[in-house]
Amino acid sequence: MGNPVQFILALLALVWLSSDGAAQVKILNVSSELTRGFYQDYNPAFEAYWKGKTGQTVVINQTYGDSSEQAKSVVDEVDADIVTFDRSDDIDWLYSNARFLEAKWAARLPNQSVPFSSTIVFLVRKNNPRDIRNWDDLIRSNISVVAPSPKTSSEGRYGYLAAWGYALKKSAGDEKQARAFVAKLYAHVPILDAGGDGATITFASYGLGDVLLAYESQAALIQKQFPKAQFEVVLPPVSIKVDSVTAWVDRFVERHHDEAVVRAYLEYLYSDEAQELAAQHFFRPGNETILARYSTRYQPLELLTVKDVAGSWQKAQQAHFADGGIFDQIDKH
Repeated sequence: MGNPVQFILALLALVWLSSDGAAQVKILNVSSELTRGFYQDYNPAFEAYWKGKTGQTVVINQTYGDSSEQAKSVVDEVDADIVTFDRSDDIDWLYSNARFLEAKWAARLPNQSVPFSSTIVFLVRKNNPRDIRNWDDLIRSNISVVAPSPKTSSEGRYGYLAAWGYALKKSAGDEKQARAFVAKLYAHVPILDAGGDGATITFASYGLGDVLLAYESQAALIQKQFPKAQFEVVLPPVSIKVDSVTAWVDRFVERHHDEAVVRAYLEYLYSDEAQELAAQHFFRPGNETILARYSTRYQPLELLTVKDVAGSWQKAQQAHFADGGIFDQIDKH
């Protein structure tokens, strides 16, 4: 029978080969829930591209969830080749917590590893019966707001920081006035859902509230999922930029020996095909030429960054969302 170890290795090699003789490779993308629809279409497109270019079959496995929870899963147990999150600090944490990748991971891909982005918009009911146009309208006495909690949801944190940034801009940087504004706004939120899906159910399925604070891409999906309800998207003049950030995880890429396909997978996000696909999934492409083709859908607005509003995600977490932070001080739920 020969050496049993050699026999097992030979058997594994045979299993690893696809029918056409080209080695098959499997990679894992651990992603935020925000981009589920995009990657469900992008992965087959990349598989076809890679097969045509190299003859190699690539199988892309995918998990979805809250960005921060996904980052924790990578540190705890999941051998992710790729992470695609909606907060850069969640990727930074993979470096600071466990040195899973390079400190300057963002510089390894174009546009600081952000192929496309979203923002926070207002989703209102048909014909906008409450005439909601701007952030100040959300604190009128007759308005009920639906939003996910900033304590438990990335979407909730972005919504909060968008409101905070608007208030800072309006008050020329007066944090006291900004605090008063967000306190009034969240006093108009009768129930804080744990996440964006819960807030969607509250607003769209249960019919509660006059306006939903949601990602632009999420608002578009709600319109498609509930066509009879005929919701409308209102773009406030000022909002916040929601970056879809990407990185390969060096520790696991080195372990799996799949750097070539992993890097190609992320680099292909900047191709014209992928940028078009991002636009079709209601993300704002990083490619300005392709973005311009969708100018009627993605109208211009002033997009603040987390750095503009709070200095950094780390500072935002400490000042606003940590236990005893500003949100805890103003929250009356």
